[in-house]
Amino acid sequence: MVISQRGFGHVETWVFDLDNTLYPHHLNLWQQVDDRIRAFISDFLKVPPDEAFRIQKDYYKRYGTTMRGLMTEHNLTPDDYLDYVHKIDHSPLEPNAALGDAIEKLPGRKLILTNGTRAHADAVMKRLAIDRHFEDVFDIAAANLDPKPLPQVYERFLKKHGVDAKRAAMFEDLARNLEVPHALGMTTVLVVPPPDKEVVREGWELAGREAPHVDHVTEDLTAFLAKLPR
Repeated sequence: MVISQRGFGHVETWVFDLDNTLYPHHLNLWQQVDDRIRAFISDFLKVPPDEAFRIQKDYYKRYGTTMRGLMTEHNLTPDDYLDYVHKIDHSPLEPNAALGDAIEKLPGRKLILTNGTRAHADAVMKRLAIDRHFEDVFDIAAANLDPKPLPQVYERFLKKHGVDAKRAAMFEDLARNLEVPHALGMTTVLVVPPPDKEVVREGWELAGREAPHVDHVTEDLTAFLAKLPR
């Protein structure tokens, strides 16, 4: 059976994940957050670094975010965690005029939907010099601390911003985070690292290119957006 690929001619709202989507995977900026999460777990649970790493990745895979796992299994109060893990060096990011131009030319609204914090999203967008192109950021706090890919996150996002899912497109670096948007009617795009770039990711994070809920795959978000028919 041939599954028809959804297009973009009907799209009036463009929804973007933040990390490893709006900037290249190979910058490994999120690795800094990973390292700080591991340090936080080690101190919070009083475990050695190798056990903290195991817990971190287990909770991330099972709960959507490590924070949600710590909240569920260890009654974590999230404010200190969020503040600590997102204090990173954003200097590897540089202004991306071509990306900004491609986003600006998209017809309609542009929004960010991230499992990170608003402060982190603002820092990333300012470093990339693309902040003026986005109407708003829907972050982990706006989602009541629930992470993607939980269905209620997308439902809250759509309701808050009055988005018609059937007239929207979603860009993500994790295929599993596109399953619910696709079921809701969104056109989905998976942003993946080029094969010649070294990235710090687990195998499951890079899987899913052939999944039926992935309409399009790109290794270059800027080029992909620039080629869309207006």
